[in-house]
Amino acid sequence: MNDELERLILNNRPSFQDEEPMEGHLERFEARLRKASKPSPKFNSGLILKIAAIVVFALLALNQARIYFFSEKHETLSLGSISPEYREVEFYYTNSIQSGMNQWNQLKKEGMISKSDEVMMQKEQAEFDEMYQKLLVDLKANPDDERVINAMLDYYQARMNVMALVINKLKEVKQSKNKSHEIKI
Repeated sequence: MNDELERLILNNRPSFQDEEPMEGHLERFEARLRKASKPSPKFNSGLILKIAAIVVFALLALNQARIYFFSEKHETLSLGSISPEYREVEFYYTNSIQSGMNQWNQLKKEGMISKSDEVMMQKEQAEFDEMYQKLLVDLKANPDDERVINAMLDYYQARMNVMALVINKLKEVKQSKNKSHEIKI
């Protein structure tokens, strides 16, 4: 292929040499060379600092949003998060308390709970919830303190006992009403 190209150039040499470039070609070529040889613009340090500040601010804002939205969900501490044994104990107590609340709601549906009983139970639950929140703060501050752990256990025991006592008394009242109603018939 090289031989063919060389032969083509040699045979057509006179036609290559007699043509001149168009008028003004050299001036246009020199202008392009001067334009290409101009130094590139220098970086503006003020602009770079502004962009860096914006990037840093955006990263800080994202970090704060992450902390606000996600950290509390993962950092909630409870008695069950201390050890597997406490997790079982907490599970037992919370299930017992929930079972008592379910029985309470059932008795309420049956009309066995007066308005004053309802108010009394809401007050008790609010006090227990307030106590629980304080205990959680103490537990978060001192997760290895046996006194705080024992206070949490006492809290669960007391709440379960109060719930059981109230439910048992209401069941006794219900049974006595049923018996007195049967005797009258």
